[in-house]
Amino acid sequence: MKKDKIMVEGEVIETLPNTLFRVKLETNLEILAHLSGKLRIHHIKIVEGDRVTIEMSPYDLTKGRIIRRL
Repeated sequence: MKKDKIMVEGEVIETLPNTLFRVKLETNLEILAHLSGKLRIHHIKIVEGDRVTIEMSPYDLTKGRIIRRL
């Protein structure tokens, strides 16, 4: 099922409670994204202005998972 994921890059524009972030994608869309498990376990801090890689499902293009900070 990994083949069904869409990988995009974006910039964090707002930090929300409960490890949620508003991210502006390269296509000028804004989505809600949460941290992946590895980023939570290793306490990787994400702040506004950070470039991130997002993994999205093709079924819901308004939500995603942050899998890497660039």
